[in-house]
Amino acid sequence: MSVSETSPVTLVASDLDRTLIYSAASLDLSMPDAEAPRLLCVEVYGHKPLSYMTETAAALLTEVATSTLFVPTTTRTREQYHRIHLPGPAPRYAICANGGHILVDGVSDPDWQARVETRIADECAPLTEIRAHLATTADPAWLLKDRVAENLFAYLVVERSLLPEEWVKELAAWARPRGWTVSLQGRKIYAVPAPLTKSAAMHEVARRSGATRTLAAGDSLLDADLLLAADLGWRPGHGELADEGWRAPHVEALEERGGAAGEEILRRFLTASSAASAASAASSDSSASSA
Repeated sequence: MSVSETSPVTLVASDLDRTLIYSAASLDLSMPDAEAPRLLCVEVYGHKPLSYMTETAAALLTEVATSTLFVPTTTRTREQYHRIHLPGPAPRYAICANGGHILVDGVSDPDWQARVETRIADECAPLTEIRAHLATTADPAWLLKDRVAENLFAYLVVERSLLPEEWVKELAAWARPRGWTVSLQGRKIYAVPAPLTKSAAMHEVARRSGATRTLAAGDSLLDADLLLAADLGWRPGHGELADEGWRAPHVEALEERGGAAGEEILRRFLTASSAASAASAASSDSSASSA
């Protein structure tokens, strides 16, 4: 079934890394080798395979993308996102840079980009101030890389075993009154302007598309606002949200981890979207009978 403009539209906004796609290390293939699932490589970087889905997940995603408005929703930059080749039809919309860019047929929407940049300028300390603070407080003993994404936010790649926990807490306390949020995800520390959210971009895509229901999934702290904003959400049994024990009434905490979690999330998307379609059809039939 294809998404049409006249039928109820379910929008599926899903994080990618460690939610739908996985590195070799994060697939969590704990079963015997002979029982491991077949894999599909969906990203190559530096001439080497980098990210994978199980073939089962690839088939499920194809079904999701043809029966809903599927919107990849990622903290990745546009360049990093374009390295990914997901199965199924090309998404009409995608959200990159944690909501800083809405891609329409692969191209950033200039109106949304301008709105985001204006709000950040009005409400947050400049990126240069944040970077200067990171440069003077980060210890070279554990700092591996210092990066800026899309000129919107900054992140550090660190040696996690050497990183003092108090440093991240102190950074968060310093950044908060300046309108910035801080999160630690694996080996990366993100400093992100508070108005830069996946949820705001999801709401904008829902408005433009006329979506009547939103479903979401994600594993990291930067996905929390997206999950809270959706009608229904799921988080896998791994990742920062799971480590924090994060929960919400309408967000289901799955037990599955790694590639198996990706499969289960896609099954939940299909079940929920099918239920919504069935309810809408029943409502239409009831209205027609009453008439």
